Amino acid sequence: MPAQFLLNVFIAVLWTLINDESELRFTTFVAGYLVGIGIVFLMHRFFGERFYLSRFIALIKLIFIFTRELIMSSKLVLGQILKPKLSIKPGLFKYETVLQGDWEITALALLLTLTPGSVVIEVTDDGDAFYIHAMDVEESKDILLKSIDNFEKAIMEVTR
Repeated sequence: MPAQFLLNVFIAVLWTLINDESELRFTTFVAGYLVGIGIVFLMHRFFGERFYLSRFIALIKLIFIFTRELIMSSKLVLGQILKPKLSIKPGLFKYETVLQGDWEITALALLLTLTPGSVVIEVTDDGDAFYIHAMDVEESKDILLKSIDNFEKAIMEVTR
């Protein structure tokens, strides 16, 4: 992926130098960089790797997924708080993950902890399972499992 980025910067510099301007302009470099993105995208399969901007796009997608899950879980927690009678059944459950590596496991644990209504209590020594505390196990466990699955897929797109 660094080779793709360097090629893109090289194309942008060439674009800037080839344009017959009396002074160097940043906008010309940006235009060359955008042209370079198109060229590198068409050539990325020759590098034997995936396109270098696909990780950045996957990261933006992960941020949007987290924002959506944050809003949905905040609504759920707010709904529980505003009920006249508190009828929650908190509890713990174990979730086995397919993620590998410290970065992936840490990212999932942090995303789950930042989402209201759930807290990662412990990660196993092998890193293949989480112990999660849910505010209302009966009602929100299915929603939480669905959001964990979305997080896992998005994290794997970013890291792999």
